[in-house]
Amino acid sequence: MNTSTIEACIVGAGPGGVATALKLSYLGIPSLLIDKAAFPRDKVCGDAISGKVTTLLNRLDPAILERFNARPIQSDVWGIRFVSPDNKNLNIPFKPNYVREATSAPGYVAKRLDFDDFLIGEVKRRANIEFWEGVEVSTYQKQPNGWAVGTKDGRTIHCRMLIAADGAYSAFSRKQAGLAKDPKHYAAAVRAYYKGVAGLDKDNFIELHFIKAITPGYFWIFPLPDGQANVGLGMRSDIMAKRGFNLREELDKLLREHPVLSARFSQAELIGKVKGFGLPLGSKRRSISGDHYMLVGDAGHLVDPLTGEGIGNAFYSGFIAAEQLQQCIMAEDYSAAFLKAYDKRVDRVLGSEMRLSYRLQKMLMYPAIVNLIASIIAGNQKVIEVLSGMYNDFSLREQLARPAFWLKMFLKKKQ
Repeated sequence: MNTSTIEACIVGAGPGGVATALKLSYLGIPSLLIDKAAFPRDKVCGDAISGKVTTLLNRLDPAILERFNARPIQSDVWGIRFVSPDNKNLNIPFKPNYVREATSAPGYVAKRLDFDDFLIGEVKRRANIEFWEGVEVSTYQKQPNGWAVGTKDGRTIHCRMLIAADGAYSAFSRKQAGLAKDPKHYAAAVRAYYKGVAGLDKDNFIELHFIKAITPGYFWIFPLPDGQANVGLGMRSDIMAKRGFNLREELDKLLREHPVLSARFSQAELIGKVKGFGLPLGSKRRSISGDHYMLVGDAGHLVDPLTGEGIGNAFYSGFIAAEQLQQCIMAEDYSAAFLKAYDKRVDRVLGSEMRLSYRLQKMLMYPAIVNLIASIIAGNQKVIEVLSGMYNDFSLREQLARPAFWLKMFLKKKQ
């Protein structure tokens, strides 16, 4: 590829960047994908892969999903176990009356070390994607017809479209696009890998624990292959600062002192170190494009405010960015005004869901409310079936943020 003037330069080869490159490739548009890391590399994350990812990969090319399922790097996930502050367990399947079949699971958990490496393998299959790994971008200079991207090893790439997909700490997002960190719309989290955690669900339900001492944050356990689990704790940054929380200390304290968790982790083995990471939440409308550029995934602050899940939204934004670039090429228009279509489509596809998650997040700040909801759901099979249907139906999910929904359920339970 002649990099003197290229159509698309994608900075960051995580899920968002790879999704953009792959979609462009299948649209017949060549691109250059750059990442400062050499793969495989670890990436601190919850490791949850939602159905958004598998749906989009299947639409792009079913063979990719077949290759993913053929590798023993993931656990198939069939639901969520919510644990309320008063220790009520609520198992909500992603599909009502499901029959477990690993290759058609509604979700997966895979270490980013493995999943991102798989995605890079898919990139290397595509002749019209040039991939530079171990190359760090150091400068961005706006040009009349695009951007000049400079690397630390002295190369300069001139591109008509720059796609920033370099994660939560994206320099371009902060300095050129002006997306400043807002503690009310940002979260911090810590992640650890453990082996031998007791009491994991037989169908790999992921666990979200709403514990009074860490409300409105939550503790998670996500099952991985080989008896391992991704274990972590997250909280909104502004609340964490007000309380003086140290997440690593709080995680250690939970696993030692919590009446239920301490027993489950008594024989578990920590693998590696506890690591921290940032989550730029999508709970605030922001401009994620401009003259000759688009922001994808975490660089565009597109993390779900309730669950902290970012891979699915990164994939979606990457596919949308690729399709928008196709429109730019056809119209010969890369202007900020024309690229507003990207912002609008991302907001249409993901915005309502993230704003709903933010409302739910605020509602779950109160342990008494969480306990009340848990008491309504517990033992009520009809409510569980409704909640199960909400996984794939946004109109149903929207009801969760309405007090009237829970009041109605509470009155029904009293009858």
